[in-house]
Amino acid sequence: MPVKTVAVIGAGASGLTAIKCCLDEGLEPTCFEKSEDIGGLWRYKEHSEGDRASIYQSVIINTSKEMMCYSDYPIPEHFPNYMHNSKIMDYFQMYAREFDLLNHIQLKTAVCSIRRSPNFSTTGQWIVTTEKEGKQEVSVFDAVMICTGHHTFPNLPLSSFPGIENFKGQYLHSRDYKFPDDFKNKRIVVIGIGNSGGDIAVELSRTAQQVFLSTRRGAWVTNRVSTNGYPVDIAKSSRFGSIFQKTLPTLVNYMAEKALNDRFNHGNYGLLPQHRYNSQHPTVNDDLPNRIIAGFVQIKPNIKKFTDTGVIFEDETIEENIDAVIFATGYSFSFPFCEETVISVKKNQTALYKLMFPYQLEKHTLAVIGLIQPLGAIMPISELQSRLAVRVFKGLVQLPDNVSMVREIVHKRMKMADRYVESQRHTIQVDYVAYMDELATLAGVKPDLFRMFLTDPQLAFHVFFGPCTPYQYRLTGPGKWSGAREAIFTQWKRIIKPTQTRILKRSAVDSSALLMLKVCAVFIVLTALFLYFS
Repeated sequence: MPVKTVAVIGAGASGLTAIKCCLDEGLEPTCFEKSEDIGGLWRYKEHSEGDRASIYQSVIINTSKEMMCYSDYPIPEHFPNYMHNSKIMDYFQMYAREFDLLNHIQLKTAVCSIRRSPNFSTTGQWIVTTEKEGKQEVSVFDAVMICTGHHTFPNLPLSSFPGIENFKGQYLHSRDYKFPDDFKNKRIVVIGIGNSGGDIAVELSRTAQQVFLSTRRGAWVTNRVSTNGYPVDIAKSSRFGSIFQKTLPTLVNYMAEKALNDRFNHGNYGLLPQHRYNSQHPTVNDDLPNRIIAGFVQIKPNIKKFTDTGVIFEDETIEENIDAVIFATGYSFSFPFCEETVISVKKNQTALYKLMFPYQLEKHTLAVIGLIQPLGAIMPISELQSRLAVRVFKGLVQLPDNVSMVREIVHKRMKMADRYVESQRHTIQVDYVAYMDELATLAGVKPDLFRMFLTDPQLAFHVFFGPCTPYQYRLTGPGKWSGAREAIFTQWKRIIKPTQTRILKRSAVDSSALLMLKVCAVFIVLTALFLYFS
């Protein structure tokens, strides 16, 4: 039975591109969004809403615009490289209007349940129950795409902190933090040194009397601005770099750690972790070392226990008169509306092939989109996941047999456990280039670099040595976009444009660095040709 109708759950960064990918393949999507607007996590609200994802007012994204955009819709060149959440919402609105996505979204409509139809083994259909304004409706869909993300259910591990029940100060999860005004002149402890914990500590340190940032194991802290002032992901996320990482991981760790310690010695700042750079998601924060060196943020170990008015840390130091504690302790994910026999989550782990498909289904007509924690941007990954999913739904891509899928799920889980320190967020961790290429191989859209070096060496140079921007996955195969090559050649112009508010006569591009890359590219092409014809 051919798939035609698709239920898309959530109209955030993943849901929007899922709708578009359905339309691109001639399917009929219906998106259910329980809030009053699109945007998901990136739509700022002054107050948290139920189990909806939530951000604070000042949030700026940690991935640059060329790396985070959808692959056939570049972000306008005048937008800043690292966008405030309001700019991200502007981009989502533009994308939705450009591809007429809004007509396929039912706002203020919550999904109550998703269950297999009685004849699922033959039809692959799903029964979806929704609720709007107190009225429930039941519909049947040929396929389902779950796009609810993993920043919804706050992890608040109160049982790990003895004495918290007697603490007279305020405590809250970072999900409920919105702006610093309410914490002026207060003494505050922030628990957790991920991106949210670092950002909140820095922001509060400008108005609070004192901020203590508590961390169990420390962190490697990087910033958004890299070599020659380019965004760090533009400078670091390339195919060449991915190969380098795979073949020489120890050297990559050494080089990364040296570069970060050259900026500021992590040991001197109390941040040095016991793990290597690539064993944990690094913390992106431009200002943390500045606030530490000025004394406004003090790095402390994990909390041993709470007193009525303060905290005792594991090094036995005590801080009294603590007014507030903010738990930046991450999130857990679950799918309460879906049958547990379809998607079961235990300790933030679930058995999904490619982190997308429940392997045990007779018909692969359900996909989870955006359930990833990448070293890179989520948006283009969600897009490529969606492109793959709709082709699987239509039978144009066949998944491996169950045994092969289980084998890969177990193998990836073991590799993840071997590489990363134990943490909730490291159960869905992926490397951007490697994972995108995995999806692209299945979908038939991975660039053929060897052929490209023979037929279009200039493009091959940009694809291999340059940033692995999403446009690379529109160069060939299903969904090929005629503007992809031009988008790759003009991406540097869009990167530089918003910073050139004072125009200079000289070029902003570092010519010596580009020359070195060109020499390397020529060497590789000549070597490949020699091997091919010898």
